[in-house]
Amino acid sequence: MSAKTLILVALGVFAVFYVVILLDSLRQRRSADESGAVVFPASAQLTTGFVTNFFDTLGIGSFATTTSIFKFLQMVPDRLIPGTLNVGHTLPVVLQALIYISVIEVDLTTLVAMITAAVGGAWVGADKVARLPRRAVQLGMATVLLLAVGAMFMSQMELFPVGGEALKLEGWRLAIGVAGNFVFGAVSTLGAGFYAPCMILVSLLGMNPVAAFPIMMGSSAFLMPVASARFVRRGAYDAAAVVGLAAGGIVAVPLAAFIVKSLPLDVLRWFVIVVVLYAAALMLRSAAGDARAGGGKA
Repeated sequence: MSAKTLILVALGVFAVFYVVILLDSLRQRRSADESGAVVFPASAQLTTGFVTNFFDTLGIGSFATTTSIFKFLQMVPDRLIPGTLNVGHTLPVVLQALIYISVIEVDLTTLVAMITAAVGGAWVGADKVARLPRRAVQLGMATVLLLAVGAMFMSQMELFPVGGEALKLEGWRLAIGVAGNFVFGAVSTLGAGFYAPCMILVSLLGMNPVAAFPIMMGSSAFLMPVASARFVRRGAYDAAAVVGLAAGGIVAVPLAAFIVKSLPLDVLRWFVIVVVLYAAALMLRSAAGDARAGGGKA
């Protein structure tokens, strides 16, 4: 069995681990609910999962866009948004990683080291984020939304480093890559996108930007089950929204990867930048309202 095959098998094991924990949590919630109702997502939640993961597969990203939709439609309480993002998008991201790791070549030592660092960061970060009060989550998410806007703007203006031709990192470059991925993994649990900072980092370190795809998607796919398990165990997620994101996303990812493959995304990215800026403003307004009311600790 090749090393790449072992990575894909390990990714499958992580996904199964996540599904078992999530199904058990949903079962416990159903048992605790006096009606005993099964969780069925609304059409808006399924559509959100489909649209955000479709464009995530094509490079737009899903966390900032999903947060924007949640705020506009008041679909998920602010305090539960980070957990819902991580738990709901896990399976679609795992599917993306299986596709990209299979088809794009990258040095396996670099891939494994950076994935391991990202998982470690997520393990630390998710536990902290799941305990945060509502106002801290609102301020934190407003910050990461603004950072996401900055990354998207840099992409639109072609300000990202162009990178080199290397398919691996060695020595001090690998050490910086590992440290960076640890930080990105921790911060991503708050709802910050992982892809853009990882792409910038590997490009600055001289790697071929194409090699960033298996690294950033593989890192996300391994870290998200770990982070999600933390959120699930603390009940810090919205069940119906999670099911909607997962179900819609699983349909969207192969459609985008194998059938559509690419779209003219420049105009859409400008639209997303405006939408995410507005969502950040809404989040800041909510945080300010909680501060004036003396609340935000729930």
